[in-house]
Amino acid sequence: MPAITVDDVLVLPRLPRLAETTTFRPVRRLITAPSGYEGEGFPVRRAFAGVPLHELDPFIHLDQMGEVDYAPGEPKGTPWHPHRGFETVTYIIDGVFDHQDSNGGGGTITNGDTQWMTAGSGLLHIEAPPEHLVVSGGLFHGLQLWVNLPRVAKMNPPRYQDIRGKESGLVSTPDGGALIRVIAGEVAGHAGPGSTHTPITITHVTVQPGAEVELPWRPDFNALVYVLAGRGTVGGERRPVHTGQLAVHGPGDALRIAADAEQEAATPALELYIMGGQPIREPVAHYGPFVMNTRAELVQAFEDYQAGRLGVIPAERLPHTGGAGPRPA
Repeated sequence: MPAITVDDVLVLPRLPRLAETTTFRPVRRLITAPSGYEGEGFPVRRAFAGVPLHELDPFIHLDQMGEVDYAPGEPKGTPWHPHRGFETVTYIIDGVFDHQDSNGGGGTITNGDTQWMTAGSGLLHIEAPPEHLVVSGGLFHGLQLWVNLPRVAKMNPPRYQDIRGKESGLVSTPDGGALIRVIAGEVAGHAGPGSTHTPITITHVTVQPGAEVELPWRPDFNALVYVLAGRGTVGGERRPVHTGQLAVHGPGDALRIAADAEQEAATPALELYIMGGQPIREPVAHYGPFVMNTRAELVQAFEDYQAGRLGVIPAERLPHTGGAGPRPA
């Protein structure tokens, strides 16, 4: 699981040691993500399945894509599809993914990179492996998080943030037992590069076997800890967790996470994707690729899409289709 790492975590800034009076957040809900398929058939784990939206707010949806080792000719993506009213945050841990939209935006992201796409008023979008990966096959592993936009920003013009892995804020624990990559927001004053419409923190944390992390967390944020790989415990009560589980935390000042002393050879450390944000607390009308506030706004979004007002598929050859022509809408 390459993402972004460093040769010596001891050279990094450290988290502060927390006071004995710190209230560690308990685990309110523990979910094992069901498996499914997305787009043209790539495997995903639906990390938020079964969690009430008010416990996720401001987040809507999270897919763990892979981890899968494709044979030549097997890599898959998604066909052209619309979005409106929210943001997609795509984080690639291992592999390569191309993005393109109907406004001419997009690019390529790879190990440790994040593409933060604000759909806003709407666009058409495609995600697919590049031609060379389709030909060669290879390992692919990533995440896509959907972040809700507040009512005042839902119809903002679309935009991209191309966040390279090396731009992430890197922090360690006092004993050097964990690496915290801050993608957006901040942890104990250490900021990540992602720009958000509402206060949000997103991190990828690697905890070495037997190590523990006490992570300061804003009391007004919710706290969602998803296990990408490995085994350990979370919460003030030290609940056991393993790959593919989501821990929804209750109130408190900090998160407590520990990795089991023994891990499987294929997953030598505990890998976590940790999200939190200040709830928007607005009505949510969510259907398919649109996240709005009312049913009427959803109907309007579908009508606008069908009328071509969210854009059209570019006529030129797409770099990642190998000259086969545009994928179907």
